[in-house]
Amino acid sequence: MKTLYYYQTFVGLHKLFPHLTDIDVITVSSIHFDESKEGSKNIYLNDNLPDDPKFDDMWREVELVSAQGVTIMLMVGGAGGAYTNLFKDFKTYYPMLRSLLQSKSFIQGVDLDVEELVNLSDIQMLIRTLKQDFPDLLLSMAPIAESLVSDGPGMGGFSYKTLLNSREGSQIDWLNAQCYGSFSYETVKRIVKNGYDPAKIVMGMLSGQFTTATFPNALKEVQQILLKYPTFGGVFDWEYLDAPPDPQDPSQWCKRMKDAKESLWVQGGDTILE
Repeated sequence: MKTLYYYQTFVGLHKLFPHLTDIDVITVSSIHFDESKEGSKNIYLNDNLPDDPKFDDMWREVELVSAQGVTIMLMVGGAGGAYTNLFKDFKTYYPMLRSLLQSKSFIQGVDLDVEELVNLSDIQMLIRTLKQDFPDLLLSMAPIAESLVSDGPGMGGFSYKTLLNSREGSQIDWLNAQCYGSFSYETVKRIVKNGYDPAKIVMGMLSGQFTTATFPNALKEVQQILLKYPTFGGVFDWEYLDAPPDPQDPSQWCKRMKDAKESLWVQGGDTILE
């Protein structure tokens, strides 16, 4: 069961250092493509160029945790968009993404968060191109839970079932299911019932979904999933900045999740936390 943080507000990862064995993936967020005010086409990390000096400390820090065994991924898209512009001028924008990945060799994967209408064939083309350029690159996607519970189109306007059943979809290593408001055993059960492999499902929460008082409920849901699906892919939090149960120490989230897994016992069908 992997643990994954999305990392967009770059507050520093120093509190995570004592718990690096508890975290598996950090996904730096988020890449966009757009024209500058002067009309030049650029790749952006949030609102700035990825090589802006303001990101120097962040890049050094994620490279450091990568050296300690944490997988570093790069998210493309999200609520800020990326794909409309990318596919409108792929020959201009894609080489910028490729160059960024080449310049940051510690980035081991790309997370495709498609939240704008696109053609499925364009997503398949992007996957093919990434895997041609980086054969060992990890690939994940971030659909909303409902687009996995049913086979209807997700926010990107395409069916994830159709994508995963294609040659390109077989290259996707896992799905970061946005279970915002539905972080539960029942959600994962419905996704698996719809034909998805539990090993490829990483269930995600928003930090604000759980408080210090209610966070144990989240741990119990995860334990229930593991009892039913021992190969369950894992959990993620958006985002590291204020991850529960202690927003002042977001590193506790991954520690508590891994502790819940390790301390899982089965006695008469009940789950018990040591």
